[in-house]
Amino acid sequence: MKQKALKECEYYTSRYAECASGRTLSVVWQCRKQARDLNEAVVSLSILQSCLQAYVLLGFRNPWLVIL
Repeated sequence: MKQKALKECEYYTSRYAECASGRTLSVVWQCRKQARDLNEAVVSLSILQSCLQAYVLLGFRNPWLVIL
């Protein structure tokens, strides 16, 4: 699932890769925003996919009931 999420979030992955290119230790503070954006995108996509899987498996009519 993580690989699929990274593929779906390719925009954020490429932004982080561009920032990190040629850096070593400074990537931690220089690319903090890009890393945070990438992490948020991957997490939100993973949560959404988990909810939709539960929706399909459990047969809920409203997918947001899974969250509650």
